[in-house]
Amino acid sequence: MHFTISSSYLHKNLTALYGVIVSNPLLPILGNFLFEITHEKLKITASDLQTSVVIELPLDVKGEAAVAVPARILLDTLKNLPDQPIDFNIDSSTYSVSIKSDTGKYNLAGENNADFPAIPVMPEQKAISLPADVCKKAIQQTIIATSHDDLKPAISGVYMCFSNTAFTFVATDIHRLIKYERTGIKALETQPLILPRKTLLLLTNLISGEDKEIKLIVHDGNAYFQIANTQVIARLVDEKYPDYENVIVHNNPNKLIINRRELLTSLRRMLVYTNKVTYQIKFTLSEKHLYTLAEDLNFDNKANETLACEYEGQENLEIGFNAKSLIELLHNLETEDITFYFSHATQGNQVNKAVVIIPNQQEADENILLLIMPITLN
Repeated sequence: MHFTISSSYLHKNLTALYGVIVSNPLLPILGNFLFEITHEKLKITASDLQTSVVIELPLDVKGEAAVAVPARILLDTLKNLPDQPIDFNIDSSTYSVSIKSDTGKYNLAGENNADFPAIPVMPEQKAISLPADVCKKAIQQTIIATSHDDLKPAISGVYMCFSNTAFTFVATDIHRLIKYERTGIKALETQPLILPRKTLLLLTNLISGEDKEIKLIVHDGNAYFQIANTQVIARLVDEKYPDYENVIVHNNPNKLIINRRELLTSLRRMLVYTNKVTYQIKFTLSEKHLYTLAEDLNFDNKANETLACEYEGQENLEIGFNAKSLIELLHNLETEDITFYFSHATQGNQVNKAVVIIPNQQEADENILLLIMPITLN
């Protein structure tokens, strides 16, 4: 079987697929791309058993062939070739693959395509349609709050809930929570689902500015995404998601309004002086000023700053944050100003209940809520 394809075009599509391949796969065959040529198209598949990505590329070729091609070797070869048409030859009897460029020839030892695990096929049923740019933003806004603890699979993914008027994405690592809600979206109502972090990272890389729509089908424990010529098939997290609404504190009486960028740059300066285990920073609130303090007693490092703000509530309220965690939350926002909502102090002037953060500027039909747990001041 022989076919010709652009080196840069193939490299671009394979790079998008490669994110699903792990360094030490459970099955050695999963270190390969599965190439399948049929009906004048090249279908390329990559999988780690939990998540699979399939891309279909048009191809001017007759006949059928299939082979598993070493992913890393092929990608490195294409990466270092200038843009040009390259010729592929596949020997179906020995599973060998040869590539001919303008300057050379490269032989790869492929594997039997029959050893590649079967990939679930997208079922024929009505799909949920979502604007691609909105879906990408929802993922990007929430994914930073997912947990990296593999022993807690429910919170290592993003919780998604769809109705015929809105959708909601939620992520939490217990210490932080982000809730992104978008109204005005007409989608099929379905049962809530939890998608793994890895799948969501793949989706954000696959969604381009040219994509207008994403189609989603949930069936038999799998989520099927269709993005232009690409399918992503992911096994859902089969766990119960925490009751996140129960931890969101409403009607907090103390309110701080501050410029996000000014606070963010201040936090980055102060981070240098924090303890490298706790990253503790202390906020003290007054009517027109926010006083911040960072110190590392082990090395006698200390810094403090004063920022202009608007504050209504208990005077000289104190609260401790993990500065690194707070920076990650604020960096992800696009608003100019943010509002912090604090509960009443319970130990002297110190707050120890969850703090709610709301962006002051949001898009129409968009509701973003962030929550962060304070840390006990030393």
